[in-house]
Amino acid sequence: MVHPYAILGFLAAVLPLVATPGASLTLLVQHVTDNGRRQALPVILGTATGLYIHATFAIAGLSALVMHSSQAFTAVKLIGAAYLVGLGIWTWRSATASARAPARRHPPVRSDSVYTQALLANVLNPKAASIYLTLVPQFIEADHSFDGQILTLATAHALLMTFWLLAWTVIIRRASRSLQKPRFKRTAARITAVVFVALGIRTAAT
Repeated sequence: MVHPYAILGFLAAVLPLVATPGASLTLLVQHVTDNGRRQALPVILGTATGLYIHATFAIAGLSALVMHSSQAFTAVKLIGAAYLVGLGIWTWRSATASARAPARRHPPVRSDSVYTQALLANVLNPKAASIYLTLVPQFIEADHSFDGQILTLATAHALLMTFWLLAWTVIIRRASRSLQKPRFKRTAARITAVVFVALGIRTAAT
């Protein structure tokens, strides 16, 4: 069992990382802007699932293998970078197609597709894995079960991420009138695309 003070310390340490704009927030802005606040749920669930996968990998020692093998780490990093860049290109092309046919109504993106995007964006992020290899060990006790402690901290991490993304969902929906304008949607989509590509390049370069 993790001591409550250890959980609070972990949350304080991970908060700056949660608050740093990344793929999850970018996906949230994109899908909530386009299809409403209901799309926040699959983004949150996909992100939370990714955190539990990283926690499971850490328990199994797989993340340690990736982090200590330069080839494996580079492979994961490049796959994640390629995914983000590809997602950015797809988003830009979708915005361009929308600009050419503004009167056409596009069907909403399926929730399972949004969930998969959020899941992959998190799982393919080696920096998320590094949290469970470098930060989590600082808040667990050697004389207790690692499994339970890591899963407890992963749950706290997922809850913090959920509250953060829900807060952004409220902010986005309060500006709903401006967000629903076609011109704003296209501009937001293109900004989102640039952010995805930038995140991919940053991931590959670090």
